[in-house]
Amino acid sequence: MHVSVQKNRLAEAVSQVMKAVSSKTTIPILTGIKISADPDGIRLTGSNSDISIMSFIPAEDQDQEVAVIDTPGSVVLPGRLFSEVVRKFPNDKILIESDSRQITKITSGSSEFNLNGLDPEEYPNLPVINEKKVISIRKDLLRDVIRQTVYAVSVSETRPVLTGVKWSLKNGRLACVATDSHRLAQRSVPVASGSAAEESRDVVIPGSSLTELVKLLDDNDDENADLVMTSNQILFQLNNVQFYSRILDGNYPDTSRLIPQDSKTTLTLPTRGLYQAIERASILAKEERNNIVKLRAEDGHVEISSQSLELGRVFETLQVEEFEGEPMRIAFSAKFMMDALGKIDDSNVRIYFVGPMRPIIIRPIGDDNILMLILPIRTF
Repeated sequence: MHVSVQKNRLAEAVSQVMKAVSSKTTIPILTGIKISADPDGIRLTGSNSDISIMSFIPAEDQDQEVAVIDTPGSVVLPGRLFSEVVRKFPNDKILIESDSRQITKITSGSSEFNLNGLDPEEYPNLPVINEKKVISIRKDLLRDVIRQTVYAVSVSETRPVLTGVKWSLKNGRLACVATDSHRLAQRSVPVASGSAAEESRDVVIPGSSLTELVKLLDDNDDENADLVMTSNQILFQLNNVQFYSRILDGNYPDTSRLIPQDSKTTLTLPTRGLYQAIERASILAKEERNNIVKLRAEDGHVEISSQSLELGRVFETLQVEEFEGEPMRIAFSAKFMMDALGKIDDSNVRIYFVGPMRPIIIRPIGDDNILMLILPIRTF
């Protein structure tokens, strides 16, 4: 293999695939990045037991030369070492040459590295996925869906299926839900019409995979991402990046039964104001084992409080936009409530209370497609 490539494009591609490279794997070759070159361009691949990422650098982009492929070929190079070498090279162009023994010379300007590569034939092949059944969703919407659900997955392996987010496709809508049995987050969004979007499909995607995927999505990108679901893999196509994730086995619980259909008390509050009040109360609350904050709603106002037996107490009264129903006293985890409120982009939030030991429902104003739920904590 003999290629030259722009440093910034190579560094970007290496950064993308390194999200799938683990130094803790028991398979030595998976600590490396596979580099393959053909007349179309250069493909970099990283993989672990959960995800695989392939980033493509085209030979030409918008009539500009990006890479020159003098001799096609492939090699596997140590991932973290190669990443650091690329980032610290001085010049804008990098030359990569590998011989039949996989010894690879990487040069830029007057700097030269010689790395011992591995046989690319031993590197696992990417999953073969039928791309005829493609679902499209805007990238910024995909990012928001992940951000607003993945935080609620379980971090315990006791029930592995709960470490993932359930994605259900039905009638042109994608519904995503996550729960760790103490809280829940769900959101549904429309996906592009077509035969694939009209099919019904349920998959559970590892939360760790989605956390890495969201890092590849630009903040202000209104282009579409393409999704392909199979029985054991899901592929996300993002411009020149392909992101593959395994699917979790197991039956996801019916979360609809957890959601109360009525409420005794409904509060409408400024999202940021409520978040900051709970954040201040948690200064004392986090000194205690359960990080408990209490909410008292009566006479048209809301009081947030917490206490530490050793340090003292804190009280704060909040202005309420709307107050409907009975007085209510309830306690909950400050972290869980802040996690939910921190994912809501609307200025106001509506909170539904059924009783002191029944689930608390949190919704942004004006969007019925988003719902967060947390369980209260018994304090008496």
